[in-house]
Amino acid sequence: MKIYLIAVVVFTLFVISACKPAPKNETEITPSEAPLTATKSEADPAPASDSAPNPTASNESLDETDSVENDCTVNIGFDVWEPYQYVTVNDEVRGMDIELIGYVMGKMGCELTYTQGTWVLLLKDLQQGNIDILLGASKTESREEYAHFSDSYRMEEFSLYIRKGDKTRFGYDDIDDFIANKSKIGIVEDYYYGPRISILLEGSATSKFFLPAMMGEMNVGRLLDQDIDGFLEDSFVGASMLRRKGLNNYIEPHGFTVVTGDIFVMFSKETISPEQVDEFNKVLTEQKYSDGYQLIMQKYSK
Repeated sequence: MKIYLIAVVVFTLFVISACKPAPKNETEITPSEAPLTATKSEADPAPASDSAPNPTASNESLDETDSVENDCTVNIGFDVWEPYQYVTVNDEVRGMDIELIGYVMGKMGCELTYTQGTWVLLLKDLQQGNIDILLGASKTESREEYAHFSDSYRMEEFSLYIRKGDKTRFGYDDIDDFIANKSKIGIVEDYYYGPRISILLEGSATSKFFLPAMMGEMNVGRLLDQDIDGFLEDSFVGASMLRRKGLNNYIEPHGFTVVTGDIFVMFSKETISPEQVDEFNKVLTEQKYSDGYQLIMQKYSK
């Protein structure tokens, strides 16, 4: 009887052992095997604003036909700044900057996600590594402390806008005449307006005539309410904003312009390495004068 019980136990253990699944053959990814274009952790980045929408990318500028196979996801922070960056009624992120950089990233095989916020908050998010890149940026020493900069991908010019029919200020030659006559000029906080305006902003006798706002569209309301006498805005953005809001009968360009120079992509030093920026610059150089890139430029210059 004992022998029979022992045989039953042995047979049962053999059956259980035979039914046990084989261990998985898992391969650990070493740092050298990790994607070259993503260094951030897998955790979702903190949004710039809890109320910001979660718009989707437009596929129009993402040409994946010739893209390189790559496991690459890049989070772009953007401030609504039409025609460079904006959200359509279909909740798609579009604009000249979005589509130009999307075109380059598409060639790199990268998937794009977006975080919307104000420029001031987005700069802080980039510094902390909550977002990977910002578009439409000018290069300054303070920004270089926490961001890498790409090669230039376009130029930028700002125009001075005044109330239509303001004959007094229309007669001023330039920004110096505005200040000499104690006119108040609206700007956007932490925007870079070139070296000439920067000197005026830093001067104790002249800085008081520049009134900052969180976003450009606030200056439109302040000008119409006569809280300011003019405002500086990107020439493309200003023309688009007046046309979109039907304000051409109320606001007009003065004629004074200031060229700030080259425009760059900012990469967070917390999430993007210099080697990754070099990779982006290589593809940018290859594509900058391609038909696809130039078609995007032409579409927004009309």
